[in-house]
Amino acid sequence: MAVYAGRSREIAMRRMALALAAVLALARAAAAQTPTDAPLPPPVRVQIEAGPIIGIEHENADVFRDIPYAAPPVGPLRWRPPQPVAPWSAPRLTALPGPSCPQPMHPDGTPNLGGANGAMSEDCLQLNVFAPKAALKAGKGAAPVMVWLHGGGHRTGAGWVFDGQNFARDGVVVVTFNYRLGALGYFAHPALTKAAGEEPTGNFGLMDQIAALKWVQRNIAAFGGDPKNVTIFGESAGGESVLALLATPAARGLYHKAIVESGLGWFKPVTLAEQEKAGAAALQKLGVPEGATAADLRALPVDQLVGIDAEYDPFVDGKLMTETATQAFARGHVPDVPLIIGSNSGEDALLGRDKKGPDQVAWLGGDYVKGAYPPEVVADSDAYARALFTDRVMGGPARWVAAQASGGKPAWLYYFSYVGGRFRPMMTRASHGAEIQYVWEYWGRRTPMSVVTDEDKAMARLMHACWVSFAKTSVPTCGSEAWPAYDPKSDQLMEFGSPSGVRTHFRKSQLDAHQALALPRMQLK
Repeated sequence: MAVYAGRSREIAMRRMALALAAVLALARAAAAQTPTDAPLPPPVRVQIEAGPIIGIEHENADVFRDIPYAAPPVGPLRWRPPQPVAPWSAPRLTALPGPSCPQPMHPDGTPNLGGANGAMSEDCLQLNVFAPKAALKAGKGAAPVMVWLHGGGHRTGAGWVFDGQNFARDGVVVVTFNYRLGALGYFAHPALTKAAGEEPTGNFGLMDQIAALKWVQRNIAAFGGDPKNVTIFGESAGGESVLALLATPAARGLYHKAIVESGLGWFKPVTLAEQEKAGAAALQKLGVPEGATAADLRALPVDQLVGIDAEYDPFVDGKLMTETATQAFARGHVPDVPLIIGSNSGEDALLGRDKKGPDQVAWLGGDYVKGAYPPEVVADSDAYARALFTDRVMGGPARWVAAQASGGKPAWLYYFSYVGGRFRPMMTRASHGAEIQYVWEYWGRRTPMSVVTDEDKAMARLMHACWVSFAKTSVPTCGSEAWPAYDPKSDQLMEFGSPSGVRTHFRKSQLDAHQALALPRMQLK
């Protein structure tokens, strides 16, 4: 069972002047696959603004984990903007992953839908750096930087889940990090708003993301990274977060390129007042009285808060975020940066496996767009609902965002349809999140390489090269066929599939129909 890890002993240990033998012992623990008699990786020391840290030199990268980028958001700092880290003087070990932010975990210890398991703590605002060894040794801050925002519905997930060593191998500094989730990350209540005064409130997870990007600007040169060449990229809730950052003035100048993987794109405005009402109603179900103060709320056990099932997304709080990402793109309020955005062929995996009926079809607007779909698809309510979801929630918004961004620096649109060899023939579409392992060229903690086919590896080399070249040059140069920048007139995208290639007017009638139905509801004017 996951536990909320107390960190006082860990912090005290890290403040000690640790001997080299202790560092090496932690290195062995961090690499659990390494036989106990194998050579131990050497430690690597870096000086950052808060103090010295000690990471571990691996084959492809120098790796630093569990680096705090903000003060622990506990006690009076719960539901407040992230605060500065207290500096330290003794070397701080950064060989092991830190805890995940509080979230629902599986009782049997297996990873949840966000890939997280193990210890949790409210003291979770930490990040991980994977640095090319040559860049770190050069110390000139010349390597491109990619900052990953993990997915998980703003309810689950953690930065430590993702291993960026293959990006570092190819000359890119990668940063992954945790941000507050669920009721701790996107929660509003009248008592908290009153106590906040002039501070922004509600979008605490978004505030954490901005704080992590500010940390990158101040510190990444110490790892060989270029603070003037930062790409933010994320999938699902992480992709949605990238769009929110593009729409948030406080994040301007903290990044220079963006990649959105299955991050939606059409968002109805939710106001602070609406979020406050929902937050108060959720707490009343827990028995919290209507007149509870901010201090009362901050004293609630974290276990109770993790169990609140509600909608958690960036919203229009009026101070930090003043408009939705959809509104910002429609009004030309986003920074002009190069952009990659796309979706997968089987996004309907988010609907679950049970058969969908007429109610789901109606919920997805099927009665209004059925003229754009083949009659045989419309006749099968399950197939129709799944097609509607994929087009309405991911495919259509991605194409629209690419079109809105195309008037300035280039945007590139993709469609990922490749199904890994080990999943065939049971699966015929690439489910939500399926592209991640190919982008990272990393098969996760639980996939034996014996089931990864040569075709899988080739797809990983292709997609990984696209993302790396974009980080380095602002243009995705990869494969034998050039990936054209998106233009609404030519309407071309890159399909990563079997085979891969450029497609023209891909699902045009369906996506046009959804766009015509959805945009009038987004309050764009």
